[in-house]
Amino acid sequence: MPENSIPKEAAYQIINDELMLDGNPRLNLASFVTTWMEPECDKLIMASINKNYVDMDEYPVTTELQNRCVNMIAHLFNAPLGETETAVGVGTVGSSEAIMLAGLAFKRKWQNKRKAEGKPFDKPNIVTGANVQVCWEKFARYFEVELKEVKLSEGYYVMDPEKAVEMVDENTICVAAILGSTLNGEFEDVKLLNDLLVQKNKETGWDTPIHVDAASGGFIAPFLYPELEWDFRLPLVKSINVSGHKYGLVYAGIGWVVWRNKEDLPDELIFHINYLGADQPTFTLNFSKGSSQVIAQYYQLIRLGHEGYRNVMENCRENMIVLREGLEKTERFNIVSKDVGVPLVAFSLKDNSSHTEFEVSDMLRRYGWIVPAYTMPPNAQHITVLRVVIREDFSRTLAERLVIDIVKVMHELDELPSRMIHKISLGEEKSEANGDNLMVTVKKSDMEKQREIINGWKKFVSDRKKTSGIC
Repeated sequence: MPENSIPKEAAYQIINDELMLDGNPRLNLASFVTTWMEPECDKLIMASINKNYVDMDEYPVTTELQNRCVNMIAHLFNAPLGETETAVGVGTVGSSEAIMLAGLAFKRKWQNKRKAEGKPFDKPNIVTGANVQVCWEKFARYFEVELKEVKLSEGYYVMDPEKAVEMVDENTICVAAILGSTLNGEFEDVKLLNDLLVQKNKETGWDTPIHVDAASGGFIAPFLYPELEWDFRLPLVKSINVSGHKYGLVYAGIGWVVWRNKEDLPDELIFHINYLGADQPTFTLNFSKGSSQVIAQYYQLIRLGHEGYRNVMENCRENMIVLREGLEKTERFNIVSKDVGVPLVAFSLKDNSSHTEFEVSDMLRRYGWIVPAYTMPPNAQHITVLRVVIREDFSRTLAERLVIDIVKVMHELDELPSRMIHKISLGEEKSEANGDNLMVTVKKSDMEKQREIINGWKKFVSDRKKTSGIC
């Protein structure tokens, strides 16, 4: 912290100059999070940026807007509500907090039941697929719940419902299904999971429930796949979380969790405070938070309605198809993502013996594109994937441009020394001695390795300058 103050213009310029080095959010194809909203919503956000949401008595309209959002989302997910019944749910900072809250409700309800039965309640577990987002691992570690993961396999990158139900035991507080896997956008078969679990509960006398992590897919499935049964239409689905800041089309900082009914949220987890005015129930991990994202979510829900959300999601799906077909025409990639799911394209190189997906990702940054490369979880960690998330602001023009730039990158990589050459230069050099077939291994020092690589690249760049004809 500096000793003296500086002019506000100087402070602004210093920070603004540094921020120019950040990536372009609209070209950040790694993220599911919204990077564009209408100017009218931007105005509402700025007008409410100084409101603390927790001051419910001071900002009653903001509280009312949040409750309306919860009700609309609960109805969107087919919650069994009467005409005058209010939905049970809350706005959160994101799906991570929403999952923590849902997990705590399952844990407490399971513990209460076990205590009433006089049974041990110190070893709760959750069954998930190995493809879950890291927030599930956080929940398990923070709140001392064992995470039992169904391993993946090559070609099948989501949780197998049959294997998941086999792992369920009397200590399982819930099975978590993912509607829109982070790895490849695929929807897990929640309907099959529900049917298998109903049968197991009947056989064992347990009542193991389901939570659906619909962070990515919750605002997609109701509009693109309305007949798909994954939500509260299934009797064992007790809670659902969704990210408003993903396909809910709001800037980062808003998630939602809704419960099937009041009985699924234990009363002892709800706190009542009165030191901000009237009595206020609260069930969140944090206390203070901004109101602007809640207001922005309400704007999107009433501005777009069912028709608008459907149009946005259909447009995303169409641009996904444009990108996927463009990549298929290159004949260089295997498509790992599915047609039904989150509108994204996950793909891997058909031949990565010379160059890897990580090199493709790195070289795409030179064109401004941020395309992540990552390995799959166990038991498919030998598979490396590139992923492009199609958001509302990713147009057909950008999809076509990205394909052109990927083709350029592949041509450039074809001209570069292969990985095998790098491995030889970084590893051990073999040479013949005295003209016979005896191979002598000479270990290079780190300095020699570094010098050889630098000289090799200098020669390569020099040769390219001579032939490229570019001034």
